[in-house]
Amino acid sequence: MKFVCLGYADEKLFSSMSPEDLKLSMDRCFAYDDELRRGGHFLGGEALGSVTSAVTLRMLNGKVEVTDGPFAETKETLGGILFLEARDLDHAVELMSKHPGVGIGPFEIRPADETINALIAARNAAFEQQN
Repeated sequence: MKFVCLGYADEKLFSSMSPEDLKLSMDRCFAYDDELRRGGHFLGGEALGSVTSAVTLRMLNGKVEVTDGPFAETKETLGGILFLEARDLDHAVELMSKHPGVGIGPFEIRPADETINALIAARNAAFEQQN
């Protein structure tokens, strides 16, 4: 099964880390990502830029409204996404509980929606054939 792991962090805490501590923290995360790769569990991921450069779109009265940053008022914000292959949710929790990133902030683990993803893949294939 595929899982999407959403990593959250307190940006103020993260930005207050010394360059040495930040490098050490990232090196630990990358080393564990390599362990996941060796086991065939790491499917990819993306780090996200600061919430200070983010916008949120909402439909309001039939028009798109753009607001700065994430809309939720929270100290911890989404910092990155990791795609994981695991047998089931318990296995995904077991794998991610060892990730050093959990020490920086919480991870939300959700199963990928394989039904919708199959529709997206089919649409991508059809689009590629047309172009």
